[in-house]
Amino acid sequence: MYRIGVDVGGTFTDFTFLDETTGEIRFWKVSSTPHDPSEAIETGIRQMVEAFGFDARKVGYLGHGTTIATNIVIERRGARTGLLTTKGFRDVLELGRQARPSIYDYRMQKPPPLVPRDRRIEVTERVGPDGDVLVPLDHATLEAGARALKDLKVESVAICFLHAYRTPDHEKAARAAVERVLPGVYVSVSSEILPEFREFERVSTTVVNAFVGPKMGAYLEKFRTRMQGVGIPAEPYTIHSNGGLMSVETAKGSPVRTCVSGPAAGVVGAAQIGTVAGVPNLITFDVGGTSTDVSLIHEGRPLYTSNRLVAGYPVKTPMIDIHVIGAGGGSIAVIDDAGAMKVGPQSAGADPGPAAYGRGGTQPTITDANLCLNRLDPTLLLGGRMTIDPDASRRVVHDKVAKPLGLTLEEAAHGIIRIANANMSRAIRSVSVEKGYDIARFALAAFGGAGPLHAAEVAVECGIPKVFVPREPGTLCARGMLLTDLSSDYVRSHFADATAESWGRVLTLFAEMEADGHVWLDREAIAKDKRRFVRVLDARYRGQNFEIKVACDGLGAGDLEEVVRRFHDAHTVEYGYAIKDRGVEFVSCRIQAIGDVPKAPHAKVAGGTSLGDAVTGSRSMYIDAKHGWREATVYQRERLPVGQDFAGPAIVNEMSATTLILPDQTAVVDPWGNLIVTVSA
Repeated sequence: MYRIGVDVGGTFTDFTFLDETTGEIRFWKVSSTPHDPSEAIETGIRQMVEAFGFDARKVGYLGHGTTIATNIVIERRGARTGLLTTKGFRDVLELGRQARPSIYDYRMQKPPPLVPRDRRIEVTERVGPDGDVLVPLDHATLEAGARALKDLKVESVAICFLHAYRTPDHEKAARAAVERVLPGVYVSVSSEILPEFREFERVSTTVVNAFVGPKMGAYLEKFRTRMQGVGIPAEPYTIHSNGGLMSVETAKGSPVRTCVSGPAAGVVGAAQIGTVAGVPNLITFDVGGTSTDVSLIHEGRPLYTSNRLVAGYPVKTPMIDIHVIGAGGGSIAVIDDAGAMKVGPQSAGADPGPAAYGRGGTQPTITDANLCLNRLDPTLLLGGRMTIDPDASRRVVHDKVAKPLGLTLEEAAHGIIRIANANMSRAIRSVSVEKGYDIARFALAAFGGAGPLHAAEVAVECGIPKVFVPREPGTLCARGMLLTDLSSDYVRSHFADATAESWGRVLTLFAEMEADGHVWLDREAIAKDKRRFVRVLDARYRGQNFEIKVACDGLGAGDLEEVVRRFHDAHTVEYGYAIKDRGVEFVSCRIQAIGDVPKAPHAKVAGGTSLGDAVTGSRSMYIDAKHGWREATVYQRERLPVGQDFAGPAIVNEMSATTLILPDQTAVVDPWGNLIVTVSA
């Protein structure tokens, strides 16, 4: 049997192929097709069938990651959505919170609400914060509201009533009315999507889910149909934002949970590979064609968050804490009205792509700059399957940057790289130093098509001592699909002081959510001995506004003191102090249901016979203003021997990426095939 992982990026679509019989892992990469991402997946799999010679009917697992939901929100091309909400609360979606991201920037504009005011319909009903019904549901206004949305020709409906996380009966009745009046319309219900408190975040998350639901569902159905056409019998899975897998049907119901789908797989893959290699502390540095995604892995575990902005809209679902900036190989360099150069966030994407791709791109990009500096081999992209025109890169960088600024071609191209690296370095500090972590204790895990190309310089700028480059780093997110488990998250809000009675109620809620998890795992056909559950409690000091997560695995009825002790410890890690004489409040209970599935093995590699055999030549490469042009040794990655150091300046080529090693830096391949670069102080 065979297993395939797929990651759909903005510029390239990546594949990892595993032969379960031999344990062999192979990699593939094709250009993305933004008009229909499933087209690139089909193209790539057909190419792999021909190149690798396997029978698609023997593919027993297909996992895929995608940022389609995020792109739908960014581009505001989701469904025509309506909202049913409690009378008096139609403007919560637009009012938001008092906090402002840039309080002194008068030019800062909030993104427009995904549901305009005329499509936000009020329904007479009211539930109190304790779950008591204060105003019974008025079925007449509900029916009128549903008919009003029908007249407005909505394609999707979000339902979010006040305190429905306590008592969801009114929302259930509203769903039934909407499905009766608007048969076939997509319905998103807050008590199913996010059954916890904080009204603005709950309605925003529910609306985002409704906004992306119809198009995401159509894409997933098209994807499933294409895979059946290729001959793959396995039902595909989609990775969601917390790093676990879910079925197509689950993803269609909760597409908001896929907002950082592909990048999450990369973090999961890096965490597992780093742990096996003895490097459990990593800062992931995933540079693709459109964006750079950075995250922190501490002691082999990624950090998680349940609060995130997606294109400016709050989304409150459990997800790996990933910081995303608009800096990738296709990011465009422009000169602003003041004569200063900026790089990103606009991207040339896959179509037309950088000027060097020869598809009509006319703007200078980071990829074009790297070609100008001779850091990329124009004959080796995608293993030589993609034609590159370096002269087009030189022309566009000269005409659009060097000439207007009075710079040489090298100065202009290196300036583009330096600005991009500075942006990337700020993102790395935001997930590490700014959160109290000692960056010198971490390695920079460089992957994505452009991560290893920038990692050496970024590590120097950030003060990171080592760079960790997995095998075929340009496809690591796809490889992560083969290293993760099925999972689903459940949450219940529970406000109470930390007492024995309230702790008993927490344990009851944990048990109820585990029962829900077992129902879901039954649907996913996961055997009883392959199931596990992770318990987490959100808690805070009395008077605080935000809570922190406390691990509760293994705790029982007599462990209240241990829960409080763990909370104090977690607060110290998060904020640097604890107030042990202040009362503690419970806020929400969370369960992650996990179904273990077979994964790609972590096998040691034989490596090449000698460094000399790995050398494919040398070429002149521009380093920086201090070193100028230097002759760099060029190596082929899969031929490098294990355990033999080599020095920079050097370039290491492989199908999916190029690794740059600077002067005064050394590199070595470890027994697992990872390239470890030691950065000079």
